[in-house]
Amino acid sequence: MATEKDIIVALELATTSIRAIAGQRMPDGSMQVLAFAEENASNCIRKGIIDNIDKTTQAISRVLGQIGLQLGMTISRIYVGLSGQSLHSVQNRIQRSFAEKTQISNNMIDQLMDTNRGVVYTDSEILEVIPQEYKVGNRAVPDIVGMQVEQMEANFLNIIARSSLSENIEKCVNGAGFEIAELLITPLTLGNCILNASEKRSGCALVDIGADTTTLKIYSNNILRKLVVIPMGAGNVTMDIANCLTIETEEAEALKLKYGRAWLEDHDTAQHNLLQLSHGREISESRLCDIIEARYEEILRNVWAQIEDDSDKLTSGIVFTGGGAQMRYLAEAFQQITNKSKQIRIVKGLPTDICIGSNIYVPDNGRLNSILSLLLQGDQNCITNIPAHNAEEEAAITAPVTIEQKTEEDTTDKLPNTADVGNEEPETTNEEPKKKKRKFWEILKGALTEDEE
Repeated sequence: MATEKDIIVALELATTSIRAIAGQRMPDGSMQVLAFAEENASNCIRKGIIDNIDKTTQAISRVLGQIGLQLGMTISRIYVGLSGQSLHSVQNRIQRSFAEKTQISNNMIDQLMDTNRGVVYTDSEILEVIPQEYKVGNRAVPDIVGMQVEQMEANFLNIIARSSLSENIEKCVNGAGFEIAELLITPLTLGNCILNASEKRSGCALVDIGADTTTLKIYSNNILRKLVVIPMGAGNVTMDIANCLTIETEEAEALKLKYGRAWLEDHDTAQHNLLQLSHGREISESRLCDIIEARYEEILRNVWAQIEDDSDKLTSGIVFTGGGAQMRYLAEAFQQITNKSKQIRIVKGLPTDICIGSNIYVPDNGRLNSILSLLLQGDQNCITNIPAHNAEEEAAITAPVTIEQKTEEDTTDKLPNTADVGNEEPETTNEEPKKKKRKFWEILKGALTEDEE
């Protein structure tokens, strides 16, 4: 477990950016952010999946290099988040029958876990297994060990992803010269960071609206029940604006952030509010909101399609997070689309266990909640003991002092000037070899004595 002296470093490979962050655990258990860096990743990552190995490796090296400079220390290992479009959950049920009533042991449960782990998914691998309840007859029990049964059913939720997802991440991180402390499943760490125990216990859905993907998780009785990644997000809204209005994506993003609404109640008033575009053009605010509403409606309808069957179990409602969840009137849009008055919470600001160090800027608009959750999950020191900028100095100080014997030609050039040692005349080249050798050691002895004094 990390101590107050340990520094944790986390890396997130998001669609829009490759981000790195470093923090230190405080005595009260909170995490203080000490360094943050990010770089545009649109040319090497697509929907959370590495698209270009070389460019991703170089970008990782640069952002972690910036973190090292900010810390003044050498990074040796990092925590890396796994996310992306291929990530999702699959239910698996294993049934067992016995000739007579049999008491279930821990060893039998381990065998069921091994059987579940042995399930093969085409082009995919199991990243995590979330045990669900066990069924005995029609009764669901959270712990079956010690019970005597004739039949039982074990339910597992397997979190799987494309096999190349973790392989490419390891290749890029190792190629950049770093060790992976642990590969963490970002949606799971985010759920632990954002949701409280009451929400998980009573039932809720956590919706993370990112740039190119929207990740949905459903919890009940403190257990994750579903994980789905929808391949669209707030970045699609920006592209819709750019394409419909024939403007650059930078201008479209600025319009979205300044005037955007997921739901517009008063279209008549907005129709008369004119917005300035590049090249002297104008559009109504109503027109802009129509474009934004259309895409948000599609995203939220897809979210509701995944939630609807379990909506009666979500006593704590729906929790929205991520940069795309900061769009104004998002809750109203969701209620209009679903015709439900479910409790809705929009996560604002930074997680409660995060504090920011001096001279460090970390945006609090929700888009960094994923990497902050990775940082909070870390429990191993990620740096070497020697500060990067003092490594050579410390090595020089601690190195043992030795006097090497040299040949006469090597040493003569480094002897002190004999005029400064005993005011003796420099030796001449026509001295006899023995006299010359004796003179040499006398000069060296005098120089060493003077240094000691």
